[in-house]
Amino acid sequence: MNTTLGRRQRHRRNGTGRRGGGRSVRTVAIALPLFLFGTFVLLGVVGLVTAVGAYNIYSQGLPDPLQAFQNLSFSEQTVVDDRTGKVELARFGTTQRQVVASFSELPPVVVDATTSIEDKTFWSNAGFDPLGIVAAAIQTATGHDRGASTITQQLVRARLLPQSAFAGSIYERKIREIIQSIRLTQEFPGIDGKQRMMVAYLNQNYYGDQSYGIAAAAHDYFGVTDLSKLTIAQAAILAAIPQSPSTNDLRKNAVSQTAADGRTTQLVVPPTAEIVIRRNDVLEKMIVNRHLTLTGDPLAVAGAALTDAQIRAAESDPVILVPTANPNWRAPHFVWQVRAQLGAILCGPANADNCPAIDTGGYQVTTTLNWKMQQSAEKWTKAAGIAPNSPNPAAYLKSIKVPFQSWISNLVGRGVYNAALEALDYRTGQVMAYVGSADYYAPPHGKKFQPQFDVLSDGWRQSGSSFKLVNYLTGLDNHTMTAASTFMDVTTDFGNYIPTDADLAERGPVRMRQALQLSLNIPAIKNAIEVGPDQVFAEAEKLGIHFQQPTNTAGASIAIGTLEVHYADQLGAYGAVADGGVLMPRTFILQVRDSSGAVVYPQPGSTPPTGAQVASPQASYVLTSMLASNTDPSQNPFWGLRAIYDNGQRRPATLKTGTTNDQIDLAAFGYVAPPTDPNAPALAVAAWMGNSDNSIPPNGTVALESAATLWQAFLTDVTKGTPITDFQKPPGIVDVAVDANSGLLPGPFTTHTFTEHFIAGTQPTQVDDTKVAVAIDSATGLLWADGCVGPEVQKGFLDLSNEDAAFPTWQAADRGWIARAMKGPGVRGGPSGTVTAYFGFGYIYPFGRTWGAPFAPTQTCTPVVQPSASCDPIFGCPSPSAQPSFPPSAPPPSQPAVTPKPSKKPHPRRVTRRRRRRVTIRAG
Repeated sequence: MNTTLGRRQRHRRNGTGRRGGGRSVRTVAIALPLFLFGTFVLLGVVGLVTAVGAYNIYSQGLPDPLQAFQNLSFSEQTVVDDRTGKVELARFGTTQRQVVASFSELPPVVVDATTSIEDKTFWSNAGFDPLGIVAAAIQTATGHDRGASTITQQLVRARLLPQSAFAGSIYERKIREIIQSIRLTQEFPGIDGKQRMMVAYLNQNYYGDQSYGIAAAAHDYFGVTDLSKLTIAQAAILAAIPQSPSTNDLRKNAVSQTAADGRTTQLVVPPTAEIVIRRNDVLEKMIVNRHLTLTGDPLAVAGAALTDAQIRAAESDPVILVPTANPNWRAPHFVWQVRAQLGAILCGPANADNCPAIDTGGYQVTTTLNWKMQQSAEKWTKAAGIAPNSPNPAAYLKSIKVPFQSWISNLVGRGVYNAALEALDYRTGQVMAYVGSADYYAPPHGKKFQPQFDVLSDGWRQSGSSFKLVNYLTGLDNHTMTAASTFMDVTTDFGNYIPTDADLAERGPVRMRQALQLSLNIPAIKNAIEVGPDQVFAEAEKLGIHFQQPTNTAGASIAIGTLEVHYADQLGAYGAVADGGVLMPRTFILQVRDSSGAVVYPQPGSTPPTGAQVASPQASYVLTSMLASNTDPSQNPFWGLRAIYDNGQRRPATLKTGTTNDQIDLAAFGYVAPPTDPNAPALAVAAWMGNSDNSIPPNGTVALESAATLWQAFLTDVTKGTPITDFQKPPGIVDVAVDANSGLLPGPFTTHTFTEHFIAGTQPTQVDDTKVAVAIDSATGLLWADGCVGPEVQKGFLDLSNEDAAFPTWQAADRGWIARAMKGPGVRGGPSGTVTAYFGFGYIYPFGRTWGAPFAPTQTCTPVVQPSASCDPIFGCPSPSAQPSFPPSAPPPSQPAVTPKPSKKPHPRRVTRRRRRRVTIRAG
């Protein structure tokens, strides 16, 4: 490679190559075979004729690279508005634009760092790297994705391809990209041409945090105005960013730490962050791939030499940022989401993260944001996350016009520093309000509050019990479960995994609706095992939820939200259930116009998205009914405290909270009934509270007292004065009265019933068999035996011996619970020392202080001794010790016959004997 570089340098010095419209014969001779080879690799086409034909076809419509390159511009602004077009939210392309005028302004270390990680053959290739394409294809085939674009290709893709070039498959776009890269290299041959392309590339790169160009990034992150002042480590980390500017954004990865002086704080990117790890990879690659800083290299720059030791030493440098200069955006986290979607619209999903057209195209973007709702969302998240931790909570609340309410007061001193909230119109998928942290512009609070990090879309968080929506929907939708399916809420060893309910109680038989109302963990896990944990995982993916791994790594514990998700995804899942099982694509943008005013999105003539039917309307309604009972105080006195009221009237809404281990994540998800006006928003809302660094709050709280109150405050505010509606039952739903404890049809000993919703065809046909008739002695309450005092009666007693028969381990745990429950509630035992309890809400037991019936006695009554025929009918049988002793030879004295006088009252024993009969009593 060095020999080739030397030849190219001599070629340029001798003046045999022409710039501008001329072409080097030698360059064409090299480039054409390489292009043909690359075409073979990309298309799998054999034959020169096919390759040449492909060149002719795909080069049509491509602009003149010389003219396009010389006319590069970086100054046109894109304006972002709310949904009315009257509130400007942001402008793109104005805040951080700085341009390097010439290659001499670029420090050699910056160039070497960039080529080492992005294109090690930059100085010698003909615009693309065929061997790199082959290597990328091989690695992709083996499951390890690898990019293959050279610096020239990246520049072409970003700035020198028309929008039409992105039509068709990714392979067709790649061919156009290679063709244009070859043409650009031909127009600007030799080292001088490479230098010009490097300057353009580094000027147009996006480095995150609204910084376009290497100069802007150096100033934004490190306060460096003279690029020659960049350290080796700083140059390497800047080179590492463009691969994924949003993910690698240094400010998004930074945390606040105490400075060396012990008094001030500074922003530091932790050494474990992926971007720092990538920086060190850049440095390692520099050791073997650099040219400008390598002594003796034909491209070496005088005075720029670096030793391997210097480069390796830079791997230990801390990444310290200067204080931020935030853009003056409204709804900043929302605007970042708009930017990401706009990038996908203008440059395609693969290049959404690095799309210069956003900042140069002069677009007018109308978003989905409801500015009034956004203001409410920001107000309440500040009240929840910032106010309780401020020096004077009351004064802070007054400044944001929020009354000092009891739920906010209860958060003071809890150690919960952050909050987030999103509101989605679930019938359209339009995001109405979006707050990714409690206050984007507030100063950080150490690692616990990182204001610019978007918890909703970028954070991976456990959802806890709020994930039970997906878990139970799985069984409802495939008709293996119903809302009346009964689970034994008994602490069970599921194979070295022994979960408990939050209150460490065991309630025995509970229906799915009851389990969801109290957010019980054990029934949820049993449901997942019965329907299949992998099926729950697949159901979540259908609902638009993404996971960090392609398969379920949590086993049955997926049921209670142990896998980390993006809350924005999970809100979409709730919205799908609210919308009768239709998942609408989430969108932040209503319309995009170009600088001439022409609509470029949505495409003229295109139809609005209809969404995907990911669950049945019937399963969605049954689940909605269960979740809606949580905001009805008459059905759920606990969660009913979070009901939404308007002028004293309760608004039907669903709610499910999630509190993870140690109160790390506190979540609340729910939705209101859809308005009858099809143009009015139907809101699904997610609220979260916790700490940015996943730290455990020292005096933690639960979601019902934190995230749910934030959720309630926002929805009460934004729905005030709107019509109150209810959830509508779809066709295919039947209502059936079931035994309140077993979920089966009422039997002879049923004492409480509940009318449940069923998908037609799934309603129970079996009569309750968990309560059976047992004969007992009414006098003693013991099991009946012939000869007992009596009378004998038949009563209904609880028989759970057949529950969980398909799972022997579960059944063994059930038997242990039954032995404890026979002693009553409050009996402790089992593998986790849990206590027996009736289903209820505190001291409220909607179906009585019972598990459906009493347990049958285990002892049998003692039969009464019957008198023999030789005993006196009046005086009974004399005791053997009371009889006189006579000599064996002497006969007993004779007794005169006496006729007794009848008593005024009959002897009770005789009456009992005469009146005894079998009596049947129906009892619970």
